[in-house]
Parts: sequence; C-alpha cells; structure tokens
Amino acid sequence: MISTYISNAKINIDVKSVELALDALNQFLAEPSNNQAPVWTYRIPELGEGGACSLFGALQDEPFSLESELPKDKDNNDALADLQKIVFFIEQKTNVDWFGIYQARSTSEGPQLLKLAYLGAPSRPLFPLTPEFAQISNNVQVGLSGKARIINDVATYVASGGEYYTCDPKVSAEVCLPLFNEEQQCIGIIDAEAFQTEFFTDAMMAFFVAVCIKIPHYLPR
Repeated sequence: MISTYISNAKINIDVKSVELALDALNQFLAEPSNNQAPVWTYRIPELGEGGACSLFGALQDEPFSLESELPKDKDNNDALADLQKIVFFIEQKTNVDWFGIYQARSTSEGPQLLKLAYLGAPSRPLFPLTPEFAQISNNVQVGLSGKARIINDVATYVASGGEYYTCDPKVSAEVCLPLFNEEQQCIGIIDAEAFQTEFFTDAMMAFFVAVCIKIPHYLPR
C-alpha cells in the first residue's frame, strides 16, 4: 500500500518512516480524546485577478457552506469530523503553517477540488480542475496529474523560472500530494504551506504521506 502510493505519486521517501507515521496516525485516530467537531462553514477571501487565487486579508461577507456541494447527513458529518481530526494530527506532528484536504468533485461549474478541512488562514474553497488553471495552481496540477509537487524554496523556484501564484506572501515552501482511490485514480489532494524554506524534510514528509494513505477512507460520498 505504502510502496504503491510512493510509486504512483513519484515521491522519494523511505517506506519504514511512513509505516511509523501511519502507526502514529492510526493510534491518534483511535483515541476518543482526539475527537473533533465537523466544520461545515468557513470564511473565504475575495478572489484575486482573474480568479486565480485570493486577495490575502480581504474576506467575503458570507462564509462558504459545504452544504452547497455536500448533503448534510450523518455519514458526511462523520466524514468531516474524521478529516478535521486528521488536520489536528498534522498540526500536532508538523506545526505547519497551513494545511488543507481537498476532494475532487463534480459541481455545477464542472470538476473542482473542494476544500473539506483545513488549518491556517482563510483560503479559496474551490479550484477548477482544468488544464488552464493547472498552469497557475499547484493544487490543480497535482489533482490532474496525480504526481506530487514539493517546493522547499519558493523564491528560488520562482527566480529560476517556475510558475507560482502567490496567495500569502509569507509562504516560503509548499507541498501538494495526491489522494488515490483503490483503482489508483486521483480523487483529491492535500496542500501544505510553511513560512520557512526547507521546511519539508524527509521526516516531515512521512506524516504527510501517511495521511494521504488514510484520508481516502474518510472522504464524503
């Protein structure tokens, strides 16, 4: 399972380190004291130029409701609570500045990545899964390709000609990893951002890979 994920996502990481991280995650999820309440609404920024990203610090008046895309029933309520618990695990283990879990879903606007749970500053709720948007979005690029993107120095990456749409100017490193179903199709992503360069060490990446293996079991229907 771990080896298959590593191979499909094109990540160079030690299997044993992911096994240990996955054991820690399973233990964390089994502890009743770590129960988290589901979050159905959250604040979102105004969209930036071209709708490609968001205006950092400028929030829309109305919060975004996941009910616009998900039936609010017990199964989905439980799913969001479990995903929020995974977010809490990542917060405890990595102290990353921003982390989000997205599911690929069909919407009235076409296929999009829907943000289901997160920690950190408010951010956009939906990313169109289109080749055009992939040119300016790591999230969409990973959502379409199923291949990981790890940028440990955003400034150097941009200076060398890499395309990067800055949402929060404090972000200095970013990781986007795919989520796979049993048929190894990409059904979502995780996105993590840090305010310091070289943040995503091999030891740190083991936790992110571990949650990617677990998250598909908890995604809403």
